[in-house]
Amino acid sequence: MRALLASILLVLSWLVACAPKAEVESTPEVRVGSKKFTESVILGEMVARLARLSEARAVHRRELGGTTVLWEALKRGELDLYPEYTGTLRQELFAARGLRDDAALREALAAEGLGMSTSLGFNNTYALGMKEAEAERLGIRRISDLRAHPGLRFGFSNEFMDRGDGWPSLRDRYQLPQQEVRGLDHDLAYQGLESGAIQVTDLYSTDAEIAAYGLRVLEDDLKHFPAYDAVLLYREDWARKNPRVLAVILRLEGLISEQEMVRLNARARLERVPEGQVASEFLTRKLGIEPEVQADSLASRLWRRTREHLFLVLVSLLGAVVVAVPLGVLAAKRARVGRVVLGLAGIIQTVPSLALLVVMIPLLGIGSRPAIVALFLYGLLPIVRNTAAGLSGIPGDIRESAEALGLPPLARLWRIELPLAAPSILAGIQTAAVINVGTATLGALIGAGGYGQPILTGIRLDDTGLILEGAVPAALLALAVSALFELIERLVVPRGLRVSQGQGT
Repeated sequence: MRALLASILLVLSWLVACAPKAEVESTPEVRVGSKKFTESVILGEMVARLARLSEARAVHRRELGGTTVLWEALKRGELDLYPEYTGTLRQELFAARGLRDDAALREALAAEGLGMSTSLGFNNTYALGMKEAEAERLGIRRISDLRAHPGLRFGFSNEFMDRGDGWPSLRDRYQLPQQEVRGLDHDLAYQGLESGAIQVTDLYSTDAEIAAYGLRVLEDDLKHFPAYDAVLLYREDWARKNPRVLAVILRLEGLISEQEMVRLNARARLERVPEGQVASEFLTRKLGIEPEVQADSLASRLWRRTREHLFLVLVSLLGAVVVAVPLGVLAAKRARVGRVVLGLAGIIQTVPSLALLVVMIPLLGIGSRPAIVALFLYGLLPIVRNTAAGLSGIPGDIRESAEALGLPPLARLWRIELPLAAPSILAGIQTAAVINVGTATLGALIGAGGYGQPILTGIRLDDTGLILEGAVPAALLALAVSALFELIERLVVPRGLRVSQGQGT
């Protein structure tokens, strides 16, 4: 046990030593966020590049889930600005206010300590779409026409399923009868249309896939969807401290037309050009800004993601070991308490990992902290259970011999019982570690980085290479962790115990 803890602490110390050091100079900093869709990422990259042009340190925390995640992060001060849409602000974030114009919207934002730019130049409204050939065959041109086809299969993005301006209000406004409605990732919906798994989905009007997949955008004949003018939201306290940086960033106002945004999305989504390069090319063409040099090789990306992933796994695992082993001892020594402890750990294990991560955001914000706590909680059950099982399985004659030697309870536990239970305890820690390696990939949704980042980007861009860039190292790391614990068992557990443990199973 000492050797295991020492190994984890050694690797953790190495990770901390390798972590990038915070700059102590007074250079302005801007933390930019973006949502988990291509257009938002491109706009976030533009903002970050303009901020660097003003000699600020810009950090782009990309693909941070949906609207609520970024909105709360902005209000808490974990982000300084991010791209948003006026329709989303009015219909989702301030739905109860009934804000009619931008002046009222700015007033509501000011009460939250936030400011808003003018339009970036384009409106990216919601729409419904379906394959052109199928829409023509069924005679569907308007959203109202869907009422005559109750058997159509609808598939909407997960956020659209619950938004104030999404499916519930759209269904009520148009009196749509469809019952087969499923939620799915926005980027996967296009593949669903192509395969025929769904027939109607929600679109963003600037999506490049509309033309690429041959879709018909249905007319919003009852004018349900408002204007979704792209804007930048920012913290007023940050803006007051960094007026020069904000002035440079606001050069984006009115700069991007709707047709231009469609082309930019197509460059990233269909031509597989990295969003950073797309943003840089646009700023060079429009503002004459010298493009940034892209020096992020595959090796450097893997190294950075590996460090991020190991940090999440090791810190959460160390915490789980420190807490779960004593709880396992308590569970073995006190049967009633043990049932309660194992029951609570089991309940935590049944909570979906994505839900647990989201629940942590209001308490701990975005980034590595909520991911580490969620992984820590997931690691408790296998370690508690195996520790209790290992201690409970020690033969009674060995316990009696230890008592006959006159050893006090703590000495018996440390010198005899824990070493005898070590194979079972190590197996529990090994299980927790492998679970954490896989679950940690979801941390990218809340800005924790790791191998989940290229997986999310690959899903969004339908890029198998990017998905494998995260999935293969994650699988290899899980295998390496499993092999490491087998090696640790050989080093710290006497051969006789290993043989008996193997025979017992």
